[in-house]
Amino acid sequence: MHSTESRISTPAGPVPDQAPHWNRQRHSQMPSHRYRDVHSRVDVPLTERDWPANRLTTAPLWVPVDLRDGNQALSEPMDPDRKHRFFELMIRMGYKEIEVGYPSASQTDYDFVRLIATTELAPEDVTIVVFTPARRDLIERTVASIQGIRNPVVIHLYTATAPAWRDVVLGKSKQQLRELILAGASDVLELAGDLPNVRFEFSPEVFNLTEPDYVLDICNAVTELWMATPERPVILNLPATVEVATPNIYADQIEYMHKHLARRDSVILSVHPHNDRGTGVACAELAVLAGAQRVEGCIFGNGERTGNVDIAVLALNLHAQGIDPMIDFSDIDEIRRTVEDSNRIEVHARHPYVGDLVHTAFSGTHQDAIRKGFAEQRSRAAHEGRPERDIEWRVPYLPIDPADIGRSYDAVIRVNSQSGKGGIAYLLETEYGIELPRRLQIDFARRVQEHTDANGQEVGAAQLLELFERSYLGGSSPDVELLDLSVETHAGASRTSIRVGIDGAEHSGTFDGIGPAEAVTKLLASAGVTVDILSLHQTALGVGSSSEALTLLEYRAPSGTRWVAGRDRSVLSATVTAILSAARNSISMHAHAHA
Repeated sequence: MHSTESRISTPAGPVPDQAPHWNRQRHSQMPSHRYRDVHSRVDVPLTERDWPANRLTTAPLWVPVDLRDGNQALSEPMDPDRKHRFFELMIRMGYKEIEVGYPSASQTDYDFVRLIATTELAPEDVTIVVFTPARRDLIERTVASIQGIRNPVVIHLYTATAPAWRDVVLGKSKQQLRELILAGASDVLELAGDLPNVRFEFSPEVFNLTEPDYVLDICNAVTELWMATPERPVILNLPATVEVATPNIYADQIEYMHKHLARRDSVILSVHPHNDRGTGVACAELAVLAGAQRVEGCIFGNGERTGNVDIAVLALNLHAQGIDPMIDFSDIDEIRRTVEDSNRIEVHARHPYVGDLVHTAFSGTHQDAIRKGFAEQRSRAAHEGRPERDIEWRVPYLPIDPADIGRSYDAVIRVNSQSGKGGIAYLLETEYGIELPRRLQIDFARRVQEHTDANGQEVGAAQLLELFERSYLGGSSPDVELLDLSVETHAGASRTSIRVGIDGAEHSGTFDGIGPAEAVTKLLASAGVTVDILSLHQTALGVGSSSEALTLLEYRAPSGTRWVAGRDRSVLSATVTAILSAARNSISMHAHAHA
């Protein structure tokens, strides 16, 4: 195995002649000469630019492609239940055009489109988009999938058009590829042109590396063939399939098409940026300045390689500029939980707006400025006699009010004032092997802060452990206990038998085909005790072979989300114990509320 030192060669040689005297950087050993800059790969004939003087004033039409493009990028594509939950989330958030799948590519996608056709899953004002390559048999299956859908439908036809794809992948000349695309467009028109609720979309894939006049000719030929009108417009979607240039180049390309397309009033100009250079958001924003009216992307940016453009960030960027994004992000943690569950990908802690740490300031000077900003906000609201939510937001370091997206700041800032003195989570992990999820770190840090505020003393690792156990493992009244638990597996099917006591009364049940956690919540529900689990995390209490399993459980309570823990030598028993602790708390809170 090579060491890091053996793989890295310190840049050497003379300082380049053109470098200013204060820049002492030397040439690296990276083979950058192998790559061509974008200007030598594609011509951008735009000579006069309007987009730099334009301003964003309204939201474009957002089109989430998580269920198709994002789904194709998953190592474990969504099953029907995950697709269903994700689709319902998009509906609740307010998306009105959703690309739901690639029905000719998989049975799961085909069946999901059929589910929409045969149920009322999609409200009548939501447009359903389905995706197909320019091949007649696949177009036929795509059209078959939408039969009976009452909603507006868009059939999205695509073919790669850039030189490398024509030469290496498709083996087609320019003329041959043009004929292939128009043949596919003709098939779409023949098979679905008489359906009154259906419109068409065409994507010249890898648009950003295709010769402008060639792609312009193809797009104009397609809109002519499809008889685009203002009443039945065609969507021309121009993807930066592989991001290769600075965002201003993409904006120039979009503006060139915007200014030169035939039947412009009958075209909805759409963009689909990827994020290979990490500038997908900037590409989309500049593209809208340049004339784009519609943006395809994924919520939190999932997609092939480095992902599709993040339409959550785009929307909240508008919100931060005083522009209604037309999509509801007021419970961003619920959105994140659904997206993470559907994608099986955790959102990064520093992800804009939604990351667990984006409202966290570790710097004392930042914390001080934020505290003063909040104080000024409260004072100004009182002086004006208006709610804080109605007055202009101007707290330093926070581009938007965390409350807008269902977050608070107080707990986060207190966590970090403590973690600056040693790190609560760091101490528990290094001393006892307990790994706390970030949201539990926030909850526990608030309790630690309350403790230190009360006694004015610093706390060490042993005191942290004691406080952790008291906060999340303690309590035994009212009486909720596990009396018996068994899990049997036969021929791949599981059977869970559970018996619990609640205030002296015994409740039991046997459940087939579900896990023990779901089984115990069902048994509790039958006894009138609801435990709404939001997340489960497994860790250990202690290190080595003698350590106990520790289950950390986040659940929804009437007062908000809460945490409990369960421990046992068995991971299974620790999990059930945690759920019963949550039940105990729920019973206690219910009794207190009705006392």
